Amino acid sequence: MTGQHQTLALLLFSAFIAVTLGITTWVSRNRHGSAEEFYAGGRLFSPMENGFAIAGDYMSAASFLGISGLIALFGYDGLLYSVGFLVAWLLVLLLVAELVRNCGRFTLADVVAARMRERPVRIAAGTSSVTVSVLYLVAQMVGAGSLVALLLGRTGAAAQTWTVIGVGALMVIYVSLGGMRATTWIQIVKAVLLLGGTVVLTVLVLMRFHGNFDRLLTTAAQRSGHGSAFLAPGLKYGGNWTARLDFISLGLALVLGTAGLPHILSRFYTVPTARAARRSVVWSIGLIGGFYLMTIVLGFGAAAIVGPEAVRTSNAAGNTAVPLLALDLGGGADSTGGTVLFAIVAAVAFATILAVVAGITLASSASVAHDLYASLRRRRAEPYSEVAVARTAAVGIGALAIGLGLLARDLNVAFLVGLAFAVAASANLPVLLYSLFWRGFTTRGAVWAVYGGLVPALALVVLSPVVSGSPESLFPGVDFQYFPLQNPGLVSIPLGFVAGWLGTVTSAEPPDEARHAEIEVRSLTGAGAV
Repeated sequence: MTGQHQTLALLLFSAFIAVTLGITTWVSRNRHGSAEEFYAGGRLFSPMENGFAIAGDYMSAASFLGISGLIALFGYDGLLYSVGFLVAWLLVLLLVAELVRNCGRFTLADVVAARMRERPVRIAAGTSSVTVSVLYLVAQMVGAGSLVALLLGRTGAAAQTWTVIGVGALMVIYVSLGGMRATTWIQIVKAVLLLGGTVVLTVLVLMRFHGNFDRLLTTAAQRSGHGSAFLAPGLKYGGNWTARLDFISLGLALVLGTAGLPHILSRFYTVPTARAARRSVVWSIGLIGGFYLMTIVLGFGAAAIVGPEAVRTSNAAGNTAVPLLALDLGGGADSTGGTVLFAIVAAVAFATILAVVAGITLASSASVAHDLYASLRRRRAEPYSEVAVARTAAVGIGALAIGLGLLARDLNVAFLVGLAFAVAASANLPVLLYSLFWRGFTTRGAVWAVYGGLVPALALVVLSPVVSGSPESLFPGVDFQYFPLQNPGLVSIPLGFVAGWLGTVTSAEPPDEARHAEIEVRSLTGAGAV
């Protein structure tokens, strides 16, 4: 990239960072340090504000960079990510949003522990939440590294390393100083910027083809080198039965995983009532739906205008398809329009990464402090000490995410998020649904449901082609690949549900009918909700 690109994009990066740090500083001067303020922003946000913040939390680097890149490289098969992410929201609205807001307080473990023995359930749910959050963080770190490596002309591993470290440092500052209130406003600003940038790019792509979407698809297929196969299922997931099963596994993970994501569940606690939580999801569905429809245009636009080979040359996983598309739409690498548009898109993508990283870090540090720390202490932690632990946990989680992000920097960000969704669907969704809807569910069932999904999901990822046994693996020089699928959801999600059922039916502890009845009334009516 030219010096113009670098200078302008870095100026825009700096402007966004300055604005968000200003928001964080302003919020930190007006906070009173309570757990409710740090974890839930005082529950003061309106449904529209929270809807924009949820959309900001959900529209991550995987959505903006990864999905468009996969569509540019693999055509129809890349669409699964867009469809899966969008359909998942219908499940959240139907089964989760209002009930979770009524039953919980700050975290997923609050919902489950409401009718179980708290200590074992909180430790299990807290461990699972932190694991999912760290996996999700890794994807954002990889996206940041790919973006800045492109901006700086791919100067080597050092640029990516320092970028990942810088993003990690910023996320720790956002969370430790500003808590949920600062994180929410950062999400809102980012959602507006991302939607605005995506609309502009979509309009420019459609103008290039005079509004003829059929011509756009035909051109993309011709430039792909695969012809009509580019627009049909099977280019990535149809080569054999293993690939087809991987396709099913990924679809299950994407559709079912959203309802188990800790940073999404925590957003339902930032509004005053369950009705407001439900309206928040309605707002977010409209925003997210429009965004994912536009990523389809951007993905095929990158294939038609930039070409899959140019995308793959820039970044083998396709993470830089959208910035390259912006460069071409603006007039090319040497034009003023191309420079400006590239810089704006790069800055928006960087803002996306920073905002999502802040939300995930807050949710995971809340799980460490509110669930793990509070449960492992012999006496109940004071709210102020719990918040101090959460701030410290943000530093440790940030360091772990930085290390793993550097290790996985050559993988596609949407693919990495798919793994996080699979773990969330395997470990968090079974225990959440059983707790809300099964009258006979017990403490042993809850613990077994979490570990029965979490451990197999992580083990299968370690034994899969993602980690070893192929040139694209994390460790291509070794081979301990014994599980053929890249996404473990097809096996680990049913195991989580079976483990929860088995733990319950073999438990000597009788289910607490009275507490279940109380939770059922509270979840459906909001009576007694915090």
